[in-house]
Amino acid sequence: MTQEKDKIPVRVVVKKKKDHGAAHGGAWKVAYADFVTAMMALFIVLWIVGQSNQLKQMIAEYFKDPTVFEQKVRSGGILPDSPPSVPKPVPEVSTKEKSTEEMKKLEEEAKKLGELVKASPLFDKFKGQIDISVTDEGLRIELVDNSSGLFFDVGSARLKPEAVQLLMMMGSEIHKLKNPVVVEGYTDSRPYVTPGYSNWELSVDRANAARKILAENGLKDQIRAVRGFADRKLRHPENPMDYSNRRVSILVPRNSPLALNDPGESREGKGK
Repeated sequence: MTQEKDKIPVRVVVKKKKDHGAAHGGAWKVAYADFVTAMMALFIVLWIVGQSNQLKQMIAEYFKDPTVFEQKVRSGGILPDSPPSVPKPVPEVSTKEKSTEEMKKLEEEAKKLGELVKASPLFDKFKGQIDISVTDEGLRIELVDNSSGLFFDVGSARLKPEAVQLLMMMGSEIHKLKNPVVVEGYTDSRPYVTPGYSNWELSVDRANAARKILAENGLKDQIRAVRGFADRKLRHPENPMDYSNRRVSILVPRNSPLALNDPGESREGKGK
């Protein structure tokens, strides 16, 4: 008996556990998302099929080129009988308001320059010879000469020391406006006696001498031009020999491009 029992084979049963992970993964979500997308597309197509021909035309135009579609809509619609689009009114931050504001700034600067001249004993000799005004062209400061040569040595473009101080003060003040600047020179009608040198050269040289001082005192990047008019724009046309026709003018234009090509005759040199 014992020997027969020993001959009976031993059976080993191996139980394998099935992996149910796949059923709980995320693959079904992708398939479901595709299904939902397909259903949405189907409903959109069914909705379009039931619409009017005009709406179908608009939708077709959009899918052909969205940019062209938007431009057509802005310009009055893409349908033949669609009413033109009315542009929204632009709020008027008008040029007039900006111009008024700038004129006010220029007037304030003109007043301040006048007060600075009056306040300094150094400039007493210039009183009555500095004309500061604000016109449609902008702020204009005119240094009006006299018979003794108030700002320049007689017949020369050499500035006098007090005139240099005056221009230094003006340069530092005008710089605060950030406007462009033009410097102009004028003479009376007395002919210049030196051969090869005329009132044209003198007017430009005096303007350029003033330009150098202004540039050194804050206006280097604001000066746009140096102009010389000789005796072609007299301060007193009825008296062309009047000494007050000799002057240097500093023009601060009103926030507009400079008209460098003046209609009058002039010899110009651009500030460097």
